[in-house]
Amino acid sequence: MIPAPAFLSNPERFMAFSRWAAPVFGVIAVGLGLVGLWLGFAAPEDYQQGATVRILFIHIPAAWMCEFVYACLAVASLLALVFRHVLADAAAQPAAPLGAGFTVLALATGSLWGRPMWGTWWVWDARLTSVLALLLIYLAYMALRASLDDEAKAARACAILGLVGAVNLPIIHWSVTWWNSLHQGASVMTGKLAPVYFWPVILMVLAYMAAFGSLWLVRIRGEVWRRRAEAAALRAARA
Repeated sequence: MIPAPAFLSNPERFMAFSRWAAPVFGVIAVGLGLVGLWLGFAAPEDYQQGATVRILFIHIPAAWMCEFVYACLAVASLLALVFRHVLADAAAQPAAPLGAGFTVLALATGSLWGRPMWGTWWVWDARLTSVLALLLIYLAYMALRASLDDEAKAARACAILGLVGAVNLPIIHWSVTWWNSLHQGASVMTGKLAPVYFWPVILMVLAYMAAFGSLWLVRIRGEVWRRRAEAAALRAARA
C-alpha cells in the first residue's frame, strides 16, 4: 500500500489544526458575507435586469461552490482509494450534504432569476440539466453511504461513485459553450461584469468558501469523533 501523506496519516495533527481553523474560517465568512451583501444591495439596479441583478450575488457563488465542493469530494475520494486512509474518507463523506445544499441554493436562486429574465422558472438546457444531475449525484452518494453498514465497503463504493461523478464537472463548466443554452456565458472572470457588481460577487464567493471550510472542518471532526467512539465501543465489547 502506498504510504499516506503526513497530514493524512496523522489525524491528531488534523484535529489540532481544525480546532482553531474552523472558527477562524467562520469569522472570516461572516465578515466577508456582511461586506459583500452590503455592497451588493447598495449597488445600483442594472439597466436590463433591474433589482433582479442582486439575486446573482447569492446565485453565482452558490453555483461555483456546488462544483468546488464536488471537486473536494472527488479528491478526497481519490486519496481514500489510493492511500486507504480513514481521514480521507472522513473528509469525503461530510462534503456531500454541504455540496448538495449549495446546489439546491444555486438551482433555487437561478429559477428566481430566470423567471423574470427568461419568462420561465426552468428550461431543460445543458447547464441547468447538468447542475440538476450534480444534485442527483450528491443525493446518490449520500444514499449509497447510508445503505451500507460495513464502513470499509461503504468507503470504497462511495469513493468510486465520487470519482465517476466528477465526469459531470467539465460538462457543467463547458455546457454553455458546447450546446445552445439560455444560460449566459462566463461573465465574472472575463471582465464583462461591471466593477460595482464584480466586487460584491467576489467577496461573496470568498465568504461562501470560508463558510464551507468552517463547516467542512467541523463535520470532519464530528466524523472522526464518531468513528473513534464506535471503535472504543467495539474494543470494550470484545474485552
